[in-house]
Amino acid sequence: MEKHISRRAFLKESLKVTGLTIAVSITPFGFKLQNASADKEGMKKSFKPSAWFEITPDNRVTITIGNSEMGQGVLTALPMIIADELEADWKQVKIVQGPALEAFMNPILHLQLTVASASVRGFYEPLRNAAAAGRAMLIQAAAQTWKVSEDACEAIPGAVRNKKSGKELTYGQLCLKAAALEIPKKPPLKPETRFRYMGKPMPRVDIPEKVSGKAVYGLDVDLPDLHYAVLSRPPAYGAKPVSYDEKAAMAVKGVKKIVPTPHGIAVCAESFYAAQKGRDALKTQWGPGVMPQMDNQVIEKSLMADLDKPGATVRNQGDAAGVLGQAEKKIKSTYYVPYIAHATMEPMNCTAHVQKDRCDIWVPTQGQTVAQLVGSKVSGIPPENVHIHTTLLGCGLGRRGAPDFVVEAVIASKALGKPVKVIWTREEDFKYDLFRAATTHRLEACVDTKKTLTAWSHKVVTPSILKYIAPEMVKGGIDFYSLWGVADYPNSPHNNNMTYQFANFYVEFVISELPPPVAPWRSVQNAPNAFVIESFMDEMAHLAGQDPLAFRLAHLKDNMRARRVLETVAEKAGWGKKMPKGRGLGIAQHSCFGTYVAQVADVTVNDDGVIKVNRMDVAVDCGPVVNPDPLKAQMEGGIVMGLSTALKEEVRFKNGGVETTNYEDYDLIRMSEVPEIRVHIIDSNEKIGGIGEPGVPPAAPAVANAVFAATGARLRRIPMTPARVLKAVSST
Repeated sequence: MEKHISRRAFLKESLKVTGLTIAVSITPFGFKLQNASADKEGMKKSFKPSAWFEITPDNRVTITIGNSEMGQGVLTALPMIIADELEADWKQVKIVQGPALEAFMNPILHLQLTVASASVRGFYEPLRNAAAAGRAMLIQAAAQTWKVSEDACEAIPGAVRNKKSGKELTYGQLCLKAAALEIPKKPPLKPETRFRYMGKPMPRVDIPEKVSGKAVYGLDVDLPDLHYAVLSRPPAYGAKPVSYDEKAAMAVKGVKKIVPTPHGIAVCAESFYAAQKGRDALKTQWGPGVMPQMDNQVIEKSLMADLDKPGATVRNQGDAAGVLGQAEKKIKSTYYVPYIAHATMEPMNCTAHVQKDRCDIWVPTQGQTVAQLVGSKVSGIPPENVHIHTTLLGCGLGRRGAPDFVVEAVIASKALGKPVKVIWTREEDFKYDLFRAATTHRLEACVDTKKTLTAWSHKVVTPSILKYIAPEMVKGGIDFYSLWGVADYPNSPHNNNMTYQFANFYVEFVISELPPPVAPWRSVQNAPNAFVIESFMDEMAHLAGQDPLAFRLAHLKDNMRARRVLETVAEKAGWGKKMPKGRGLGIAQHSCFGTYVAQVADVTVNDDGVIKVNRMDVAVDCGPVVNPDPLKAQMEGGIVMGLSTALKEEVRFKNGGVETTNYEDYDLIRMSEVPEIRVHIIDSNEKIGGIGEPGVPPAAPAVANAVFAATGARLRRIPMTPARVLKAVSST
């Protein structure tokens, strides 16, 4: 039976820890300081005004972060918020990775989960308020010490100063006295004009150890008596093992146990090499799978055929069908986007040690809550005794939010009775990925005599993402995760809206039942959906005889943030300038995760159909900026990934499974192909948004629209290979 830790029990346990604990209950609506207490032992050791930070008499501020660091800079950005509002001295701050803990659950996601660009935007207000409470208590402690009013004191980095006498008391000197004070219910926040760290470039704290080689990733975990496990996995989806030679595998030196699992046959051994040899000796024979004839042609044919099936009505505003039926100027287009792999730098891996009364899991995960719960279910140990040790992640992209590799490690360790590390090879990482879903779209829209887009009809076919992660959220045949960016998600905290507003708007959705499993991929389905929408908006602008920028702005009259990023990027990129033959500019915009982004691509298309992206300009409005350097880096990285999928990436399937094996047959953009990228950050007072994913969606449509400007050829599928470019050019 699973046991769940209640908030009440969590608070009770927290108060036993040394120092003062301010328990912060996070909800979708913000935060609430619940209570405060300190025991005598705690007052002697430290001041811990939240699960996030602790001050000790040696004047050290230890900040604990529950989010996963996968290169996005979260172990720097979140501590910056705390340190700034607390008025801590950055030189005295120590940052540590937190365990799986209810206090670290994201208020947007209701889980300890690092996805959806939700880290900073989810914790911005709770961290500021918790740190402000701590600062206020330290000032009060100083005022009591000096017997002056609190107004006579001010916090400076790492200390409180008496404004009149100039005397100072460090936070270390004040922390124990502060631990005995009541928590202010509404602590005053610093005005943004007094921010010391936020809004200014701060070097990422994870970089030095990564450069020196001291950083610990999942693959680096080492334990006494560590064993290894690899799996014999089915070559086709749904294939079941018909037979395997356990005796032959056990005869391999170093092999200790053969363990059937839901994912395949695990071979546990003293070394990774021995485990692989044992797997080879198994000679597992597999059945045919659920769709043995599946390949890329079958997949595309299936998705296209589903466009003719009746689907679920997602939006039906006005009378799109009636207006389109009467329209003289209209376009009907079909778009296609294939399956894409996550292709993370570090393949999936997990180390588990299941003991009699506890389970330890060392894992590069994006989802501590889920890892803890599945670890509990598989091991049979209560969740509170399942300890998640989050390592650095060698790239996440949504793939490491899934717990499949955690399940495998826990099963193997439980069966063997020893610590076991499961390692996926690069080939396994491709073959058993949870892909970005393939999708096909059929759109029809029209413009009137005033060159206004009066009706938009949009049918989407794609596998369901929620089917794999939260099937109960699929209502009436509608998966809004798969429709992200196409239609509003009711009451969504993620701001996944279709930016344009049309009087007559119809959206229909069909869930494809193709067997390849799918999962969120950096920006979820915003990227493929934005490719379709922004490319089709360009088609409509051309039909209306309008400049693509002017046409977009005309349909964004009430969306000032979208207008602002478009106008900014157009100005910075020199939109409207005359381009030489074979060269063009393309523009696209998209909003997701509370952030608005617009991009202009400058491309050249040669006679062989090769697209060269010369430059990408991007304007971004994410509200307040915590650390501008990672913001710039995330925009650059998002564009590079967007270009890679636009120009190169496509998973190959054959005989009912994945044919792609490694990077030799999964093409990625090369550094030599990465263009100049210029990031233009807009000063904004809007609500804070995310930065990890919004840079991806506009890249592909900006390039496709630039290709049209350069050649007159419209590309309605990706990747935009030279062969497809030449075919499109020849048909113009």
